[in-house]
Amino acid sequence: MGFAHQLAKDYRDWPRNIKLFFLANVLYQIGTGMFMILYNLYIQSLGYDASMNGTVVSIQSLATALMFIPIGFIGDRGNRKRILILGALLSGAGLIVRAFLESEFSLLGLAVYTGLFASFFQVLAIPFLAENTAKSQRMRIFSIHASLVLASQVLGSMGGGFLADALQAIGMSKVGSLKTVLFIGGLATFTAFIPLLFTTNQRQAMDQPSVKPVTNTPPVAHSGQAAPASGIGDFKIIGQFALTNLLIGLGSGLVVPYLNLYFTNRFSVSLSAVGILISLGQVMTIVSMLIGPTLVNRVGAVRAVVLFQVMSLPFLLLTGFTNMLMIASVGFLFRQALMNAANPIQASILIDRVAERRRGIANSFTQAAFMLGWATMGPVQSKLVTTYGNYWGYAITFCITGTLYVVASFLYYRMFRESKNKDNEAVTAATL
Repeated sequence: MGFAHQLAKDYRDWPRNIKLFFLANVLYQIGTGMFMILYNLYIQSLGYDASMNGTVVSIQSLATALMFIPIGFIGDRGNRKRILILGALLSGAGLIVRAFLESEFSLLGLAVYTGLFASFFQVLAIPFLAENTAKSQRMRIFSIHASLVLASQVLGSMGGGFLADALQAIGMSKVGSLKTVLFIGGLATFTAFIPLLFTTNQRQAMDQPSVKPVTNTPPVAHSGQAAPASGIGDFKIIGQFALTNLLIGLGSGLVVPYLNLYFTNRFSVSLSAVGILISLGQVMTIVSMLIGPTLVNRVGAVRAVVLFQVMSLPFLLLTGFTNMLMIASVGFLFRQALMNAANPIQASILIDRVAERRRGIANSFTQAAFMLGWATMGPVQSKLVTTYGNYWGYAITFCITGTLYVVASFLYYRMFRESKNKDNEAVTAATL
């Protein structure tokens, strides 16, 4: 209750652009949440095998990754408001059409189309928030943004699963019910452009980086630390973030897009049960994201990221090897919450380390690296599952994912670690 009261108080002080963007993003994510939980089940219900799902995920992710860098450049030099509006309109239109087409050509073609325009929100959300938020508020705003994204996806995925089951209960076919719910999701994403129309395009240089010589030791990676002025220093940092994100993307691409198939194939659970479980995972992630700044204040941002990632590993392996639904569910929930809790902290670290004029391209490079990793793993995952079955196929993919996460966390800590004293001094403003 105390947190809710503080959040309501903070809401009144947020800039108008932040409030409108949050509303637009809620609509956008509700729609994509419905697709996230139901679209691969829709493909499966059309009679396609597991390889089709892997191909769709891979080419959509690849298309998104290919657009990240161009959109980052355009966003840094152009009007982010107009690009976000265009992204909502075109993404929503694509999702609406995807809800009805069934041919292999249309599934693959629209996966490419959707992937291209999904990049608009993914790349420009963080720079848009940064340019409309004072540095002292950034960690909190990023955490709230990430939490709202997940909360909206919870509404979409949970509501979508329930609605699909309800439509089937009253006599609609499985394919028909999924088409109806996917259409509603596409419509929600399409309407996200409306709040964005009322935002103002103001580039606020709220915190210009101070000029400091570039050294071999990266600057402090927390709120309150000035970003480096050197382009070489900026791109070195961007490259380091991209490397760790690539490894995380490779690991995630083996597991995350197929979690609903994992539960339905291994445990034969209903659509509603899958929707509830994935939604609970999002709720736990929201809580962990909101307490993330408190952990940052205690141990520093880099240590907080590594701690969250490492603590998720036992739960990842537990999920991969168990044959008990309850244990798999608990493992999934804690892995989901801990691994994703680091995301807003990493965003704050990146934004504070690079100059304002390179924030779009910095976010696009790191997102592109993640999505490239994600895109390459679809065929690998489907091959492992079809070859080794629903037990060992998933167990092997979860083990590979855990190994990649360990390597990424080790490199992240080695490249960005700072002394605890510096960490504590730099993140005082991040406390919730």
